[in-house]
Amino acid sequence: MPVPAPVPVPPQRDVPAAETGPAAGHTADLTVLVIEDDPASGITGPELSAAAGTRVRIRTARNLTEAGRLLTDDVDCILLDLALPVPTAGTGPGTGTGSPFASGGGGDHRPEPAPHRAEELAVLTHVLRIAPLHAVLVLTAQDDTELAAEAVRVGAQDYLFRGELDARVLSRAIRYAVERKRADIAQHQLTESGLRAQENARLERGLLPTPLLEGSDLSFAARYRPGRSRALLGGDFYDTVRTPDGTVHAMIGDVCGHGPDEAALGVELRIAWRALTLAGLCGDRLLSTLQQVLEHERQSEEVFATLCTVDIAPDGRRAGLCLAGHPAPLLARHGRPAKLLPYEDGGPALGLLPHARWPRRQVELGGEWSLMMYTDGLIEGRVGAGSSQRLGQDGMVAMVNSRLEQGLAGEELLEAAVTEVRELNGGELTDDVAVLLLGRDPERIRRRGRSAPRPGPASTASAAPASASAQRPPL
Repeated sequence: MPVPAPVPVPPQRDVPAAETGPAAGHTADLTVLVIEDDPASGITGPELSAAAGTRVRIRTARNLTEAGRLLTDDVDCILLDLALPVPTAGTGPGTGTGSPFASGGGGDHRPEPAPHRAEELAVLTHVLRIAPLHAVLVLTAQDDTELAAEAVRVGAQDYLFRGELDARVLSRAIRYAVERKRADIAQHQLTESGLRAQENARLERGLLPTPLLEGSDLSFAARYRPGRSRALLGGDFYDTVRTPDGTVHAMIGDVCGHGPDEAALGVELRIAWRALTLAGLCGDRLLSTLQQVLEHERQSEEVFATLCTVDIAPDGRRAGLCLAGHPAPLLARHGRPAKLLPYEDGGPALGLLPHARWPRRQVELGGEWSLMMYTDGLIEGRVGAGSSQRLGQDGMVAMVNSRLEQGLAGEELLEAAVTEVRELNGGELTDDVAVLLLGRDPERIRRRGRSAPRPGPASTASAAPASASAQRPPL
């Protein structure tokens, strides 16, 4: 391939404010990095500034290694001589750690040039790979429309022919290239954000199970709010099932950490808990088996999970409570303020001690009650923007009692509680929040019993399944 004549490019020069022209300051300044092995002559910074109507700063590099030292975050555009040699493997910018070129941005997904053009575009593909976030204009002495189209296809913003170049054309090309690159990056980020949102929604669906409460007189409500400031899911999970003997089992837990791995582990523990519960395991036996599941599935030995399980007797008046390093539930009986259940006899979080035990404590619930289970995201929020004080369990109890006095219950109670915690924090919480509410209301049970149709002889053998609303009645 014949070596083209050097492309005239502007030498490196600082532009005094007086040279920027009367239009300077109307738009943002531009910094242009010119990579050219012979920048002896060409259009100057003042000429570009006058043509662009804004201040244009010029930096010049004679090769890609020198360009690596001059390329900083304030560079808006790269003018690249297509005839430059490509550094050999293991040398040049972007090949070591800490290179200014080594910034992400999707450069690994760029299309490759056509095989018969690969050598001519080698320097361009090299620069696009190591500087994926910058607009790149190709400078060349070859007036080749096919090569120009191929250069743009693989990622250049434009292809500039030396014979047609002047200050007006170049300034306009730079401005358009910068704006197009910004639009491309914004579109890429938007697409990436949409895909991330879809993935988060898919994972959240796995974290939000449908309770299996068919035939139970207990009411159910739940809220789950991811900690969006991290833009990742955490490991909060919960579930509720009713076994054939009429016992209602509820569980809520939290895998330490934030991210897809923790979320996936939370889903695995939830599914394992449901399967083990339906198989008849309860209390210490169930938690010991869950610990084995966690130990086999976790990515690191440092990963652990807290858990709270409750098994409510068929008559709804008593419950067994097991705590594995998790905050104690909140119980509100009829006519009494809510208070925390005993937590002194709880065991350690799952995954901390190999032969741990989790004692089951018997709790008297009474005839009419509400039981709230929650993860620590609800109590670790701040009590004011910029404050270092946490809400804590005492603050949560006071907040819930205030809402109960207002007559809130069920879904309304949970929504008000989560909203108030967020407002006290001064914005979105950094941790995920999961809250589960079970309740028993004798009056509602009596009304339901009076309104239930009496099955006739023909329908006794094949009773109709309970409706979806019977699985999640309001509290």
